Amino acid sequence: MYSYHPTQVSPSHVEPTQVQTISSIDPYVVEALMRLKGRCVLIETTRGAIEGTIIDVKPDHVLLQLHTRQACVRIAEIVWTMPL
Repeated sequence: MYSYHPTQVSPSHVEPTQVQTISSIDPYVVEALMRLKGRCVLIETTRGAIEGTIIDVKPDHVLLQLHTRQACVRIAEIVWTMPL
C-alpha cells in the first residue's frame, strides 16, 4: 500500500529554511497511469470521482485535462481508475 509521510529535517542536518519531503512511490499505479496517457479516464479518489484526459504522469501526481481546466491529483489519493 502507498504511504506518504512528509518530514521536516532538523536544522542540524540542513539549513533551517529547507524542508525535505519523503514519500513512497507506487510504481504499478504510475506505470498503469502512464499507459493511459492521452486517454479519457474516470479516477475515483478518496474525495470523489474525477473524469478527464490524462495529460502527464509523475511519481506523485497525475495531471488531468477537464472540460475547461486542468486538475492535479495526488496518486496517494487514488482509489481506482477506469479508462472510458
